[in-house]
Amino acid sequence: MKLIFLGPPGAGKGTQAERIAAAQKIAHISTGDMLRAEMREGTELGLAAKAIIERGELVPDDVIIGMVKNRIQQPDCAGGFLFDGFPRTVAQADALSALCEIDCVINIDVPFARLVDRISGRRMCPGCGAAFHVSNYTAETCDKCGATLYQRDDDQAETVQNRLRVYEAQTQPLIDYYASRQLLTTVDGDQTVDAVTAQIAAALR
Repeated sequence: MKLIFLGPPGAGKGTQAERIAAAQKIAHISTGDMLRAEMREGTELGLAAKAIIERGELVPDDVIIGMVKNRIQQPDCAGGFLFDGFPRTVAQADALSALCEIDCVINIDVPFARLVDRISGRRMCPGCGAAFHVSNYTAETCDKCGATLYQRDDDQAETVQNRLRVYEAQTQPLIDYYASRQLLTTVDGDQTVDAVTAQIAAALR
């Protein structure tokens, strides 16, 4: 099975992708993780991406598509894979369609007002990388390693609102693209994690 998960920042794509990929016994592919791995391993694509990122520019589609092409040829993708947050544009979707045939696209929908609360309430630990939320954790230090928690710059409310506007502008055409191909299923992401997982599993069945 070859799947794509779409959803705005804070919708829970990563959490759901891990669960569904494990249940379906397929590879979970996050382009962000993939990009970091290519750079860490010093591949030709990774070095090209590193130079672009260090200049403060966005990694162009041809580099991302090159990485995706390499990734889906790995042995763990033989039984299928799940893309988490890719493609991001119609151009990337077109390029992906030339590489493989997608079986289903899951769009995790959450009201933007809820997403601002979810993301802006997030606090990170600089020591061990743990994440907390002010709605259920009010201490200023990590309960795992004791480091002082902080809020990422891109988690501040104003920045989150801008990220969501950019996402909407980029991704609505992508949602329409997959809907027109009868591949899209939208699930309600404003539920418990378990309820969202159950809804996605039912859609895939």
